[in-house]
Amino acid sequence: MPIFFKQNILELRLRKTLFFFVGLMVFLIGYSSTAQSYSKFVNTEIGTEGSGLGCGFNFVGAAYPFGMIQFTPSFFSPQKGFVINQLSGAGCPHMGNFPVLPISGELLESPQNMEGFNKYKSVNKSHAGFVSLEMTDKTMAKLTVSKRAGIANFAFDKSSDKGTILIGSGVSSTNITNAMVKITSDKTCEGFAEGGDFCGSETNYRIYFVAEFDRSSRNTGTWIKDKILKNADLAFGPDSGAYFTFDSDNDVNYRVAVSYVSVENAKENLRSSSLEGGFFAYKENAEKAWDSSLSKISIATSNKDRRTQFYTHLYHSLIHPNIVSDENGEYMGADFKVHKSKNSEQYSSYSVWDTYRTQAQLLAMLYPDKSNDMMQSLVNFAEQSGGFGRWILANIETGIMHGDPTPTLIANSYVFGATNFDLKKAYQFMKSGATIPYSYSQNREIRPYLKQYMNKGFTKASMMLEYTSSDFAIGQFALNALGNKKDAEYFINRSQNWKNIYNSKNMWLNSKDANGNWKDLTKDWNEATHKNYFWMVPHNLKGLIDTIGGSKMAVKRLDKLFERLDAKYDEDWFAAGNEPDFQVPWIYNWTDAPYKTSEVVHRILNEMYTDKATGLPGNEDLGTMGAWYVFASIGLYPMIPGVAGFSISSPQFDEVSIDFPSGKFIITGGSSERPYIKSLKLNGEKIKTPWIDWKEIKNGGSLNFITSKKINESWGVNTLSPSYQKLKTIAN
Repeated sequence: MPIFFKQNILELRLRKTLFFFVGLMVFLIGYSSTAQSYSKFVNTEIGTEGSGLGCGFNFVGAAYPFGMIQFTPSFFSPQKGFVINQLSGAGCPHMGNFPVLPISGELLESPQNMEGFNKYKSVNKSHAGFVSLEMTDKTMAKLTVSKRAGIANFAFDKSSDKGTILIGSGVSSTNITNAMVKITSDKTCEGFAEGGDFCGSETNYRIYFVAEFDRSSRNTGTWIKDKILKNADLAFGPDSGAYFTFDSDNDVNYRVAVSYVSVENAKENLRSSSLEGGFFAYKENAEKAWDSSLSKISIATSNKDRRTQFYTHLYHSLIHPNIVSDENGEYMGADFKVHKSKNSEQYSSYSVWDTYRTQAQLLAMLYPDKSNDMMQSLVNFAEQSGGFGRWILANIETGIMHGDPTPTLIANSYVFGATNFDLKKAYQFMKSGATIPYSYSQNREIRPYLKQYMNKGFTKASMMLEYTSSDFAIGQFALNALGNKKDAEYFINRSQNWKNIYNSKNMWLNSKDANGNWKDLTKDWNEATHKNYFWMVPHNLKGLIDTIGGSKMAVKRLDKLFERLDAKYDEDWFAAGNEPDFQVPWIYNWTDAPYKTSEVVHRILNEMYTDKATGLPGNEDLGTMGAWYVFASIGLYPMIPGVAGFSISSPQFDEVSIDFPSGKFIITGGSSERPYIKSLKLNGEKIKTPWIDWKEIKNGGSLNFITSKKINESWGVNTLSPSYQKLKTIAN
């Protein structure tokens, strides 16, 4: 064979080899990129549909991790367009300010309160940081966000030569008391709105906005109630707004930013959010932010639906609390004065009665720096308002729910890694709220009936159980954060007051009247029954179980509760979507049947959650349910107030990799098909207890499960999970 033929053949082979490796590298890079696109794993439609208390109340639109803007069709008034603030999973109307709505053609009559339009036709695509929607008039809308701004792209139906964009300055999902909009050019406007309520509680906050389009409009105007004011540049009051009419031949890009301080601050927030590259540059930036946040936990599973659910629930855990301070650090305080944060950001949207049970621990474990700022924000709020609130919206303590949950949230955050905030002031407000009757946060009493609770050792049943749990958390914080053993002993001993409402005749926790007489067993249980709230003694489960005769009686009572998983709040079975029930599956770990914890947890995950729009069994509640799902699916649940540790169940996934700030922690051996724990190793050593301390894993390590489809009644038996003991404290 001629030499040149040999050379050509050799070259051809080399080229083929080279092309193969290049192709392989391109494939691998592409696969790697896809594998790391955590934002794309999220389906924001999960939890957006349902009825009553069985609905997630989630929004479908775009959010930024803990960002200022939630740019979305309002859950409560989607026909009004796309709002810039919407709580994730709160089950009653709220906020929904400055809705923007693109419509085909010109504006022919006043929109008034914007109730007369159709809801969007369909969601074309949604994931973390992005949503694309089609309107009923064929207008297309794409929404994304930055840290402090919302960005939209509108494409009008070309069958009309014009399209109009409405901005409802005096429109929201609740009542507006005052509003103003000023058109400042043919492509900009600004203004404010004031008013609002939340679950029947007045939340009279003021919020400012600025908005701009990327091209000039053909004409502008405003409206007030039933009147269109063509070419006018001002409008005031409720049911008012501005409109801009454009040629429909090109897309229109829209940006909006807000501030709770001033229009000027809103302008600075908008300027600081500016990116080169148009809408898709903002979209890419939001996706990268979510990729970074969601990548803290990596799961290995062949089940795409499970993967979607997991990352959607993790995503929901990372929307609130959200930033309310401006780019320059200014924010509106609880005293209605302007304050400036130093080297931190101010947060709001605290559904504390919900989030102290799950989300606080998750955020402290994974994002301690942000959790530090969140805790300091609560301390700042207390300084400005007089004490800790229960449910904070904007700069308002709404007073929603009961108990005294903020001390527990702070104590939980502290022991799981958020330690860099004003600990002394935090404790000062914990103690004052728990010991000084008639203490107030703004105009809301912190602990109603505190005087009776302190003098007689009891008050209304579910409220009291929340108080005793909070007392235990305060005691743990006093000990662990400040080394104050005297106060720790006082509060931890007081946390045993739950015993004062145990009725030995009916063997249930039972409310009393002010004179100490037993009430009807069904009285004074808030959003749950006596059979659900009975287990609300997470700090002394052994003591609780002993009061009813021990493990066999507890297992019998738990088994009865779990006959159903879908109960309503007033029904005597387990309610998968109701916070007082969240901890209950893990209580089997304090009995002689710990295998039932994993059994029940897997039932809940498999039966009560899906990847559909109706896939949540209850209100998301600002990250509470999302965090519950994350913990339940990885097999670690934080049970005890102010105590850094986890009650164990078998995980759902083959492998879970968690990037803690101090090291990587790997969990292996899980399966949605094998719920029972056969054996378990922690950092290579066999363990038989269904409890793990945070200190054993926070620097990294491994947790290796061997799981089975067959019940294993022996693992975890005869080991005592932590509870209140004679030592009075559970030191961490």
